[in-house]
Amino acid sequence: MTIARKPHEIENRVPPLRRAALCAVTIACGLALRGFGPKLGLPFLIVKYGGSLLWGAMVFWLVALLWPRASRPKIAGAAATVAAVVEFSRLWHAETLDAFRLTLAGALLLGRVFSLWNLVAYAAGIALALAIDAALCSRAR
Repeated sequence: MTIARKPHEIENRVPPLRRAALCAVTIACGLALRGFGPKLGLPFLIVKYGGSLLWGAMVFWLVALLWPRASRPKIAGAAATVAAVVEFSRLWHAETLDAFRLTLAGALLLGRVFSLWNLVAYAAGIALALAIDAALCSRAR
């Protein structure tokens, strides 16, 4: 017995492998921007907020991979919630958490300093990933 799906549910699916590849490319671009951007003479704001934009897009792809049956708006909402929780967690200081934030992994995953501008950059990255995800579906049709 098969479960009947609404047409929009079938049309709005992006293959998980494609989303995983997009996530991997986004991570690589973010690491390259943060690692080589200053050495290439890119302005600080491009490196800082470009990295945050890519981090927001990465969160979108990760949520999409973990919640593949969700609609794009739900994925974007969950990604925005994750990004906001991570950003606001920077206001909480505990010895072990602060020690982790001083490591490279801690800085990349959690960041170090709270900034409302990061939330704007995350939202832009999530919106960009959502648009790319939607474009991939319309192109596949």
